[in-house]
Amino acid sequence: MTTSELQFDTPSDRVVEGPVLQVEDLHVSFPSESGRVQAVRGLSYHVSPGEVLGIVGESGSGKSVSSLAVMGLLPSSARITGSIKFQGRELIGQNDAELSKIRGRRISMVFQDPLSALTPVFTVGDQIAEAILVHRKVSKQAAAKRAVELLDLVGIPNAVERAKAFPHEFSGGMRQRAVIAMAIANDPDLIIADEPTTALDVTVQAQVLQLLETAQEVTGAGIVIITHDLGVVAGFADRLMVMYAGRAVEKGKVDEIYQQPRMPYTLGLLGSIPRLDVSEKQALVPIKGQPPSLTDLPDGCPFAPRCPMVVDACHTAEPPLMDVDGSVEHAAACIRTNEIAATDAEGAEAAVEIFGAEVAGEPEVAKIPREQRDVVLGLDNLVKEYPVNKGVVFKRRVGTVHAVAGISFDIREGETLGLVGESGCGKTTTLMEILNLQKPMGGEISVLGTKSSEVDGKRRFAIRRDMSVVFQDPMASLDPRLTIHDCIAEPMQVHGYAKDEINRRVPELMRLVGLRPEQLSRYPGEFSGGQRQRIGIARALALEPKLVVLDEPVSALDVSIQAGVINLLEELKSKLGLAYLFVAHDLSVVRHIADRVAVMYLGKIIEIGEVNSVFEAPRHPYTQALLSAIPIPDPVKERQRERIILTGDLPSPANPPSGCRFRTRCFLHASLPPEQQRQCIEVEPPRETQAADHEAACHFAQIRQVL
Repeated sequence: MTTSELQFDTPSDRVVEGPVLQVEDLHVSFPSESGRVQAVRGLSYHVSPGEVLGIVGESGSGKSVSSLAVMGLLPSSARITGSIKFQGRELIGQNDAELSKIRGRRISMVFQDPLSALTPVFTVGDQIAEAILVHRKVSKQAAAKRAVELLDLVGIPNAVERAKAFPHEFSGGMRQRAVIAMAIANDPDLIIADEPTTALDVTVQAQVLQLLETAQEVTGAGIVIITHDLGVVAGFADRLMVMYAGRAVEKGKVDEIYQQPRMPYTLGLLGSIPRLDVSEKQALVPIKGQPPSLTDLPDGCPFAPRCPMVVDACHTAEPPLMDVDGSVEHAAACIRTNEIAATDAEGAEAAVEIFGAEVAGEPEVAKIPREQRDVVLGLDNLVKEYPVNKGVVFKRRVGTVHAVAGISFDIREGETLGLVGESGCGKTTTLMEILNLQKPMGGEISVLGTKSSEVDGKRRFAIRRDMSVVFQDPMASLDPRLTIHDCIAEPMQVHGYAKDEINRRVPELMRLVGLRPEQLSRYPGEFSGGQRQRIGIARALALEPKLVVLDEPVSALDVSIQAGVINLLEELKSKLGLAYLFVAHDLSVVRHIADRVAVMYLGKIIEIGEVNSVFEAPRHPYTQALLSAIPIPDPVKERQRERIILTGDLPSPANPPSGCRFRTRCFLHASLPPEQQRQCIEVEPPRETQAADHEAACHFAQIRQVL
């Protein structure tokens, strides 16, 4: 099927000359109890046909608000001034009826949460067809046919049948693909993608980014992609705009900004990202403090309270965007761009130099060879299954979910093991089995030399002192009714600590995680996400554990805050000699913080070993695909990389494939001759040693460089 067969005729009134979108001096404000919130302040940018503009910045910087203003989707309480011209036509001041003729047809939007963007009571096909029928004079049959063609174009298998499914029957990645299909249904001139990959697995993220590139080729549209991940825009965007406190603080061509940033905030963002392609441990730059309140902005530069280069002049007036080095395409809002330009280092290296970041040292126990250190956590052929029942009154078992299908690994003193894999691979189930400290369904769990099958209630209570957990969502793991003092003190109270000891230790823990003891009387809701995660870490350290289980501890944080939490975890490991089980889907973070890594797929560990060995010489095709899907924040490298795009979705753990569980999505399996394919189909590959401290479960394991 060719792309031309999927396209409607171009409307006769479509304008092709000049910018498709021109935003000039845009201001957006909202009323609040504290005063008017200046969400967007004097924003100007343009998007040309076929161009990709990336907009990056921390949460609350005004990225999404500015794009919702373009779409005309802000509430009536919003006050909007300035100019938004779409193909030369002013949009500000247009009524909803006029904007509705443009939205969905000429301008479309891909939202962050695809489940919220789709109506749960209509089929996916009907919703895509509706987007066509609203704007086109075509029959229902033609719209339905077009919907199926679009689902096929965006990679939905068996599109005819899947068009009849409801949104909840799609996986997260499939829902996002359906939303993109809806966005390109009417050949728009502009596509706005608001954090389109934030909640997705890295393999699905790679699919979505490739799909957006396909959408651009099919429609010829300009694209605005909003994200907080500078790796995502490195190889995808042509130009970049960095936002802070409601305004643009740097903009220009992607290559130039990544290589020669001229605004300290941009430097900080680039320096805060762990690099997948760096083998030696790098220093991460945390941007200290919080973005300013948009109801009470400070005098001068809004970034001055957090800036390592601040001088008195920064507090007198807010600097405008000024051309950098005489370039008309690169501008930065900083009075010290010349000093930044004078530094010898570039990009992330300049950030480390200016912000003064350092790499945490190794714990003392790391000097002892790994095989001589005590095992703090050991799993031996762990199995966890769940029954699939049918019926309401008379239930009967009709199947089994094989959540964890016999996994083995160990963690030694002072060591961090990263456990990675897609959603649904069994990572969280493995954690719950470890934390439960009960006799497992199959296999064995050993914590600090004690087998879980042999412990009684008293011993289990004692072991919990030496093993703690930090959860993904810090707000959900802290009781909102308790003060921070009581949240941190609670584990010590449960284990019988004296009141004087608790009152002495709680302030110590606050200082240990970089917070002030005078904040102990506050409640969790009064802290930022990064601060709440630090409080969760302080609580986890209250009983001086030897093992800390970390379940996606930085996935919900901005990159600048994420860097601070990662640095904190490394400092605590060095200072206290902790061992970590670090669960994550971001392999860049795992490479930075872990000593060893275990890759999990459909209840099995398919590759495990020393982190640099696995990352630099991956043997299993699934590991290779995961690594190739992680974007590198370097435009030159990112454009030259080979991307391995996995087809299909993760099979159901209730009905895993025979033999090798990965074979249904494996590019290597597809290239093998029939007799070798038969081995993959019939025989499950064992984990075999590939190199020193490196094992992989693949019949035809071979090294493939993907970084």
